[in-house]
Amino acid sequence: MRIEGLLFAFVALFVALCDIVYWFTSHDPTGTTALALTAGLGVIVGTYLLFTARRIDARPEDRPDADIAEGAGAVGFFSPYSWWPLPLAGSAALVALGIALGWWLVIIGVAFLFGSLGGLLFEYYVPEGDYVAEGEQLPSA
Repeated sequence: MRIEGLLFAFVALFVALCDIVYWFTSHDPTGTTALALTAGLGVIVGTYLLFTARRIDARPEDRPDADIAEGAGAVGFFSPYSWWPLPLAGSAALVALGIALGWWLVIIGVAFLFGSLGGLLFEYYVPEGDYVAEGEQLPSA
């Protein structure tokens, strides 16, 4: 992660220098502010990555003596098929539309947004004891 952090720090420094040159050549407050915020975002991400790199062990990608096989294995769990991004995008569009049409629509959109976000987050959550193996039935009360 150290290389990624240094890359973001370099981008932040480059954009900050471009921002200074841009201000003195154009005196445009909008572009100067946008470049300053871009540099700030680079500083935030670069700082996070550099601090995280100091706290964790070196990954195989960070070590020059690592073998390719060390990076093999499961990376994580990625949902293969989910309908929840569709209502999530629809409710976010409803919130954006509500800003233009009326605040009452924003309130409805935020309610749908929280519901669809909860569905996306807890899609694979199964409370302990509620799992039924294939071929078994739930015990009746």
